[in-house]
Amino acid sequence: MAELLEAGLDREAAERGASVAAHAHDEGGRMDPLTQLDQLAPALAGVVSGIGRDDLGRPTPCNRFAVGDVLAHMVGGARQFAAAFRGEAPPPDTDDDALDAFPSALGDLASAVNAPGALERTVATPFGDLPGETFARFVVLDGLVHGWDLATATGQPYEPPDDLVAEVDAFARSILDPLRDGDTFGDSVEPTAGATPIERLAAFTGRRPLVDVR
Repeated sequence: MAELLEAGLDREAAERGASVAAHAHDEGGRMDPLTQLDQLAPALAGVVSGIGRDDLGRPTPCNRFAVGDVLAHMVGGARQFAAAFRGEAPPPDTDDDALDAFPSALGDLASAVNAPGALERTVATPFGDLPGETFARFVVLDGLVHGWDLATATGQPYEPPDDLVAEVDAFARSILDPLRDGDTFGDSVEPTAGATPIERLAAFTGRRPLVDVR
């Protein structure tokens, strides 16, 4: 039974991966993912540097995740993604302090994505096998929105470049619908009146205003 279940999950992941790859190919993208990562890095670093230990328990717009949970998720994800881009097995989970580990984990991910051939490699992802370039764009989407989660939860400004947000928003709208499972991504939410571009992107990924989740 376990083998059948695992095979079914693998098949579902492969089907979802094929759908993501097809839609992402249709969307294309004017800004390459390495440039996107370069633009995202300082925005994320600025937010994380403003997070203190007292902030780790604060709720975020990311469903059921506090600030510390989002940081741990991002550190663990960065390590797994770096291994995927290198064609290596995922590293074991650790109990590292996520706030301390964040800079090195994100730096290692950037190094892996920038390595020669990384974007041309077929990468094993939670959604099945994807072209490295497509998955790199997904990594930027994940990081950009989680940065907004953290900034919103801790009352910090978050102003990623407009052209980056526009690129990532277009990518999200081309690939997210097949991935909405109510957990990783919920249903799209109507943005509030006067929402900024990053707030509209967050709403599209299923985030609700923080006042609604307290």
